[in-house]
Amino acid sequence: MWLLYFVNAFQSSITGNLSAYVTSGFESHSLIPTISVVSSVMSAATYMPLAKILNLWDRSIGFLVMVLFSILGLVLSATCSNIATASSTTSSNSIVSSHALATKGIKLMIVVLGTFLLAAGLVLFLLPFTIAGSAEDDWASAHIIVMLVVGFVVLIAFGLSERYLAPVPFLPYEILLSRTVLGACLIDVTYQVAYYCWFDYFTSYLQVVYGTSIATAGYISSIFDVVSGVWLFVVGFLIMKTGRFRWLIQGAVPLYLLGVGLMIYFRNPSWSVGYTIMCQVFLAFAGGTMIICQQVAVQAAADHNHVSSALAFLNCFGNIGGAIGGSISGAIWTHTLPDALKRLLPDSIKSDWESIYDDLDVQLSYERGTPERQAIALAYASSQKNMLIAGTAIMALSLIWMFVLRDIKLTKQQSKGILF
Repeated sequence: MWLLYFVNAFQSSITGNLSAYVTSGFESHSLIPTISVVSSVMSAATYMPLAKILNLWDRSIGFLVMVLFSILGLVLSATCSNIATASSTTSSNSIVSSHALATKGIKLMIVVLGTFLLAAGLVLFLLPFTIAGSAEDDWASAHIIVMLVVGFVVLIAFGLSERYLAPVPFLPYEILLSRTVLGACLIDVTYQVAYYCWFDYFTSYLQVVYGTSIATAGYISSIFDVVSGVWLFVVGFLIMKTGRFRWLIQGAVPLYLLGVGLMIYFRNPSWSVGYTIMCQVFLAFAGGTMIICQQVAVQAAADHNHVSSALAFLNCFGNIGGAIGGSISGAIWTHTLPDALKRLLPDSIKSDWESIYDDLDVQLSYERGTPERQAIALAYASSQKNMLIAGTAIMALSLIWMFVLRDIKLTKQQSKGILF
């Protein structure tokens, strides 16, 4: 399992760092969140159905099929010719897997229908927030309005199918009767929304504002993974020794807010990149603590038969939160960066604002220290500051959610479920 996580994280880091160049290759650098939104939505929609479907197979065969789909997705990503294909390939394994067993019977067909309605509804409703700024008539564009309306209707259709058609609910909603599970899910969705409000453009920001190489930008953006990965051993030890987890979350949430708040302050290009690295370390300690404590919380509150469902519920909430956060970041970026560029660029290149906006390579082509590059850096800082403010405001809700959790005493005894 460790090797599986290692390889997957390795692959995700590479593709994540290069996504800005992939979108720039199609003159669509502003649409970076589109990829993460589609991927997060498909993960949220297919997680539970896939778990149920794989129970019908031998797990090793199911894993092999998933690996093949993942490889297919990477191959398609390498050969894609437009941003739409690049977005869809990130979740091709989930899409194909959801439909592969539809012929097993009516019950599976309804599961697939629910998966399709949830995924289609979320994608259609969330993507306009990312792409509206690039549309000719902005929010008044016909296709933006149609996507919002159709997405909303499809989400209602998903709710109706869950209520009247599904023999088994898409997600076991009765699990939310536990206030601890509810609190953990609310913290997770809030955390994911807040994180992805700014993260998708982070490596581009590091390269444009601080002049880091793509490798160095990758190292900085990976601080969270590395530091939190080591810190989790300490968190696990503290949980084992105290038998409690809520106190750790109650310390982690304020620390996370401090880290994001400091990132707002240090977003000015005049500050050293070292301060941004310091903030990433704070976020790693806090975020890593919250993630493991959320998982411990749902496992402690759910009875033995519902532990896997509770974890799946938590994962679904998190992925939906990530998709919402990506949509918010795209909306802020596409509606603030163009105006900032038009305002700050020197008159000699003001007419080139669109080509600069659409392509990271063009942004980096201006030497650091020149008026042109300084103007681009200031525009970046302005947009990123707005994203971080949004993320901080949303994350502040966790100051409420962390008190929803019950202070459960962990023991070696088998959990039988703890409700209100």
